[in-house]
Amino acid sequence: MNSPAWAMTAAYSLHLFATVAWVGALISVAVIFSPVGRKRLSPEAYAAFFDGIVPRVQQIGWLRLFVLVGTGMFQMSAAPQYEGFLAIGSSWATAILLKHVVIGGMVGVGVYQTWFVYPALRRTALLRAAGKSVNESEHQRLLRREKRLMTANLMLAALVLVFTAWARVS
Repeated sequence: MNSPAWAMTAAYSLHLFATVAWVGALISVAVIFSPVGRKRLSPEAYAAFFDGIVPRVQQIGWLRLFVLVGTGMFQMSAAPQYEGFLAIGSSWATAILLKHVVIGGMVGVGVYQTWFVYPALRRTALLRAAGKSVNESEHQRLLRREKRLMTANLMLAALVLVFTAWARVS
């Protein structure tokens, strides 16, 4: 497929902007907001703070994912190395396949955080705010899980960048 230069420029630009925004948000939340919030805020204030950040980051995150998928498919279909779906005949195709597998892992981590971990942490915060007793060991387990998932997503994001670089030089 021979796409016009302006279309490829737009696709590459949008793809890069979405990648920078996604990785930047992951780093900001995992390395800045979460650790500083845990140190400086009470558990209730931290939960309220995070309750305000998480929905916005997630909305923007899902939008970035759709932009990445759309622009990525356009770029891939225009790439001269692309030989077809699941055709792994070159190092470029291997790198792209691994990149997509890792992105799938990132989406899985995000889904688990969004629909399981964050709601459980929110319930704990609401119970505390209402003066109810909370199983502290369960709460600590949820916080450790949240931290592990953030770390995993950062490592997966780094792998996506490594596989992207590998594909670029292949």
